[in-house]
Parts: sequence; C-alpha cells; structure tokens
Amino acid sequence: MIPPAFDYVRPAGLDEAVRALADAGEDAKVLAGGQSLLPLLRLRLAFPDVVVDIGRIPGLRGVREEDDCLVIGALTTHHEVMRDPLVRRHAGLLAQATATVADPAVRHRGTLGGSLVHADPAGDLPAVALALDAQMVAVGPGGRRTVPADAFFADYLQSTLAPDELLVEIRVPKREGWGFRYEKFHRVAQSWAMVGVAALVRRENGQVAEARIGLTNMGATPLRATAAQEALGGAGDAEAVARAARLAAEGTRPSQDASASPEYRAHLARVLTERAVLAAAGMG
Repeated sequence: MIPPAFDYVRPAGLDEAVRALADAGEDAKVLAGGQSLLPLLRLRLAFPDVVVDIGRIPGLRGVREEDDCLVIGALTTHHEVMRDPLVRRHAGLLAQATATVADPAVRHRGTLGGSLVHADPAGDLPAVALALDAQMVAVGPGGRRTVPADAFFADYLQSTLAPDELLVEIRVPKREGWGFRYEKFHRVAQSWAMVGVAALVRRENGQVAEARIGLTNMGATPLRATAAQEALGGAGDAEAVARAARLAAEGTRPSQDASASPEYRAHLARVLTERAVLAAAGMG
C-alpha cells in the first residue's frame, strides 16, 4: 500500500527534534531506523501529519561504560549492539537476543531505541530490557527523565513516552558472572516470536541465588515471570528448575491469534523457561 501523505522534518540536533515534536503534538511520528514505522505507514496503521527523522542527530549512537552500567545510545543499530565488546562482556543476554532479531538487513538498519519505543510485545528486545532491569532515558521540553523498564511499556504498541519526548539512551546494569539465555519459538526464521523467554541466572554454591525472567508475547506488554523467578531460589538441579518453570505463565494474558491459542502460548512459556534457565544456570 501507499502510505498517507505527511510532512518530513530532519532536525540537526536534539533540541530541534524536541521542538518539532512539541509543535506537532500527537500528530507526529519519530523515524530512527524505520524498521518498525515504515511497515505501519505502508499498511496505513499509522497516520502521522509529521515524521521527524532523528537518524542524523549526533550523540545518540554507540556504547560506553558509566560506573556499574552500560549506556547505549538509542540510535545504536542491532548489528552494532550484538557485536559490541562491552555488550558481549557485561550484557551478554542483550547481544544474544539481538542476534535473533529478524534478518541481517533489518539488524543493520533497525535500532535498539526504536525497537523499545515500538513496544511490540512480540518483539524480542522489550522482554530482554525487562529481564536486565534496563532504564530508559528520555528528553523532552521539561528536560531529561529516567524510566525503568517495568514502567516503560504501557500497553500494546504503547510506551509511556510523552508525544514530545525522545528516547535518547538505554542504561543497562552490568551482569558479569550471570548466566544467560534467550529462547524463542517461531514458525519460520525471521518471523515474530510466538513466545520468547529471556533468562538471567546467578548461582552460588551450586544453587540458583537469583533469577530474572522476561517473557515475550505473553500479554499486551513484555512481562516478568515473577512466580517462576521466586520459585527458582535455591534450585540446585534440573528437577527443581522444571518445577519452577511450570509457574512461568502465572499472571500472564497471552493472546489468541492465527498462530497460537492462549493455552499453547502458556505451554510454550513453561517449556522455553525451563530450557532457558537450565542453559543460563549451566545445567542443560
């Protein structure tokens, strides 16, 4: 389909971009890598009056260390994230999951920030951000504010960013010494995950001391498998992990669509949680 007509603005700096969004109000859309927005425009699922292209704003790309976290610019592409040595060392789960996003063409154009702001519960990276306890830094007319991942995703395809705010960076706590695994089930390569599980595990004395689990496509937003996380405390063998994984779907509201029923998605969540945790804990 041909997208509806819109005005195009390409600001040279962050302040100019914020002003453009403030002037347009709710009738504006932000263009970063375009891998989420352009399909919406072509299918006429989005009708912006103005598209604000932030792709050439300096300072919104790259990875750096800051105290006990990584700071990742919102315009950093998936390809750059998955290959970055700091991400691989301190946030291996993010690198691993990013390598499963779509295909190489999308990974070279799509951005981490764009994926998170798109807030698709079937996308791989929102659940990973949740498991990592990432924080999103936004800039608007009132200045900067930081939003934790568990408060960033509001509803299906909706974040808590205001219409005149931009996501500028993602802050990811370093997780050296934690095991990790991203497991997902999809019908064909490059398709959206029917269900995905992002698992982080820290072991002490042969047992699980802490676990963090994010679920992809198990509700209108990415979710934490809270009951399974709590049950994993003290787990020292595969049988204990399997018992905890049976709780992975508790509190979720998986959708019904042509790909799967809610019951099947709940089953997948339990199976994939067991696989992901066993791998992350080094028990698989």
